[in-house]
Amino acid sequence: MKNQTNWKLNKSISFCWIILCLFACKTKERAQFLVVGNLLSVTDSLLPHEAMVIKDGKVAALGSAKDLLQQFEVDSQLHFGGKFIYPGLIDAHCHFYGLGMFAQRVDLSGTQSFEEVVARCQAFAGSSPRSFLLGRGWDQTKWLSKEFPSNALLNAAFPDYPVLLKRVDGHAAIANDVALKMANITTSSKVSGGSFLQINGKLSGVLIDNAVDLVEAILPKPTNNEISTALLHAQDLCLEYGLTAVTDAGLDTEIIWIIDSLQQAGSLQIKINAMVSLTDENLSYWLNRGIYTSDRLQVNSFKMYGDGALGSRGACLLQHYHDKPDEQGFLLTQLPAMERYIRKISASPFQLNTHAIGDSTNRILLKLYASALTGKADRRWRIEHAQVVNAADFALFKEANIVPSVQPTHATSDMYWAQDRLGSARMKGAYAYQTLLQQNGWIPLGTDFPVEQVSPFFTFFAAVARTDANNFPAGGFMKEEALTREQAIKGMTYWAAKAAFQEKSMGTLTIGSAADFVVLEQSFVTGNLHQIRNQKALFTFINGVQVK
Repeated sequence: MKNQTNWKLNKSISFCWIILCLFACKTKERAQFLVVGNLLSVTDSLLPHEAMVIKDGKVAALGSAKDLLQQFEVDSQLHFGGKFIYPGLIDAHCHFYGLGMFAQRVDLSGTQSFEEVVARCQAFAGSSPRSFLLGRGWDQTKWLSKEFPSNALLNAAFPDYPVLLKRVDGHAAIANDVALKMANITTSSKVSGGSFLQINGKLSGVLIDNAVDLVEAILPKPTNNEISTALLHAQDLCLEYGLTAVTDAGLDTEIIWIIDSLQQAGSLQIKINAMVSLTDENLSYWLNRGIYTSDRLQVNSFKMYGDGALGSRGACLLQHYHDKPDEQGFLLTQLPAMERYIRKISASPFQLNTHAIGDSTNRILLKLYASALTGKADRRWRIEHAQVVNAADFALFKEANIVPSVQPTHATSDMYWAQDRLGSARMKGAYAYQTLLQQNGWIPLGTDFPVEQVSPFFTFFAAVARTDANNFPAGGFMKEEALTREQAIKGMTYWAAKAAFQEKSMGTLTIGSAADFVVLEQSFVTGNLHQIRNQKALFTFINGVQVK
């Protein structure tokens, strides 16, 4: 009897154990992936993890692989060995659509003379005939003469064919006489916020800032197919470098809706925060329509232009240019229009982001912003570039909670000639990224591509090393304004997302955030700076899906 009782008891215990095991197995949460590697989540701190679980395109859990597998039943595991996993990189200020269109034009970057510019145009025209020859990328500061050219060689090479070639920064261009005539530009032409350079009383063909718009107004409108091709090409380039999201700093409404349609169709997977180009038409449309968000597109801000660029002397300065005592730059948007736009946008839920290079423009915008934002909630209005700031004005960023959005490669591209434009005294407030960061404790980083290269690894290198690829200058350019590695990482992830009000959904690799991540060979934290600079992404994931 006793043996029979023990047998029944043991049988009962075994049965209960089986039931408990089955119940435990059934209560494991199901997820798509376990990702294992040297993973870093980024918020106010950098937190290392061994693994993460991805469910429904989001980060469901972080921790050790062993612990996570006890909690989750995963469909597959992705092991990246000793590789480094970071939140998907975010470019806080670029021209995504412009990058794609750049591929359809003559690439003039790296040219050493205007003769080389013309030769490239001739080669391009012979292989890819167009009704209007367009190019971009020349930079006279890289030439022996350092001066703007005349269009004489361009006229000789293209006597019957319109040509418009933009400078690298997009704030100046040179057109041949055919294009000038088509745009009705003469020696008596005038335009607010721009100029038509002359040599010995004749048009040189060089157009500064708003003067370029007169020629662009007559350009053939790109087809929807050309626009789509440009956007998809830009995506390919960005994914190669681990960019999972970008902020396009100025798009017209038509382009925004084409982006949305491509994303909805699944062909454009990169996430885009679109600043709307600030025109009266665009302003009216979006204020009436309201903010738009989808899984991959956000439209909640406007982009205004304050002034031009330093390289073309269109940046508006408090005092004259050091190398051109008769020039001081100018505003591209005149003060009454600025005030009107700011008043309307401040009364809406939209964010305002304004291009400001010169110290005069920065002062004007900081004061206008501060006045409009008094008593307002967290609006995160941005100054794009904040390139030259008077020492007396830095504190205005903190006082009004204004966000400086900067591009570190501008410092290392401009360092060869910036002092020629500004003089030594004003250089103390130029490219001052550490000083700007200290105002609010955070700073978003971008590239401004295609003005600069697409690579966010160049951004990191320039921010931290403050040299070019050849370690010039020794010790770094204004090294006291360099960012730390941790600050640069945050600037390309968490802070870049925060600048667009997206830090809860991306840029962090924390629980609940999108599973946007990049796998790298080199560590941002401990890797050799030059090796970091020269790398590309090994793998790029958006919403848990491998896209590169």
